[in-house]
Amino acid sequence: MTYRAAASRYDSMPYRTAGRSGLKLPAISLGLWQNFGGTRDYPSAFAILGAAFDAGITHFDLANNYGPPPGAAEELFGQVMARDFRPYRDEIIVSSKAGYRMWEGPYGEWGSRKNLTASCDQSLRRLGLDYVDVFYSHRYDPVTPLEETMGALADIVRQGKALHVGISNYPQSETRAAQAMLQKLGTPCVLHQPSYSMLNRWIEADGTIDACGELGIGMIAFSPLAQGVLSGKYNTGDTQGARGVSNNPFLKAAEIKPETLNAVDALAKIAAASGQSLPQLALAWVLRRREITSALIGVRTLEQLHDNLGALARLDFSPEELEAIDKATAGGRSDARPSWQAAR
Repeated sequence: MTYRAAASRYDSMPYRTAGRSGLKLPAISLGLWQNFGGTRDYPSAFAILGAAFDAGITHFDLANNYGPPPGAAEELFGQVMARDFRPYRDEIIVSSKAGYRMWEGPYGEWGSRKNLTASCDQSLRRLGLDYVDVFYSHRYDPVTPLEETMGALADIVRQGKALHVGISNYPQSETRAAQAMLQKLGTPCVLHQPSYSMLNRWIEADGTIDACGELGIGMIAFSPLAQGVLSGKYNTGDTQGARGVSNNPFLKAAEIKPETLNAVDALAKIAAASGQSLPQLALAWVLRRREITSALIGVRTLEQLHDNLGALARLDFSPEELEAIDKATAGGRSDARPSWQAAR
């Protein structure tokens, strides 16, 4: 059956401008990290992707290493674009990134011109697209001169392979330097993609969120549910298929501190009092900041997708609620700046 997008897809989703650019993103975007790799079949993948687009999610976020295995998410999304989304290409924002380990040798990761150029070409082939809407440097490279990394991003735009460029996991000082270089090259950074949640506020502590607001860079927050911790599943023990009890190296259930679980219990009570699920509270909290263009979700099921979208029903907080959230999370937070070595 030929897919036809819902006529009502733009009725309820709010769209926010990315900084001082003309790029608009849905308040909630869908990321394909971990949940759309080689173990996901086409029908189940498209059930989620199609429902997301029908709900107004026009932005789909990828990277060259997303899978597993690396590259599998782009290949799967490329099939979706070819079979079902092709008539809607001009309505859809597709982003990809390069910087984490993708192939062997010294050019298989980080921010060299060779890595970024080759990675972008490979991503376009896997996606079956002529261009991506946003191409990111996935992490700051402390060895390669920043001028080389930013110059490569600008050239990718000039070559027509991307419409915009972004950075991810860059702390404040490197964000400021990158934007200064990109503006001189005529290709300003439109998006910064950091981790941000009630349990991880490093962009506040580091000042990166304030810098982006000042510089006119939009922000799209990944892991707003703190790798699923803010779903509450680690408190209830309902962790079937969860990242923390799988072979995923990014989160282990045994490493979740008791203080963090106590914070989640307290947050669940706040969410219930406001008539929200815990994930809805967590997403709304991230979206409360004017600097945040979009919150990036990752879902395994349609039920998770619909619950996350429910966050849009209430995005406002009273001062008392924000104070209660700060008090609840005080002992369970980790606001450490991300390591450049971290393999996301």
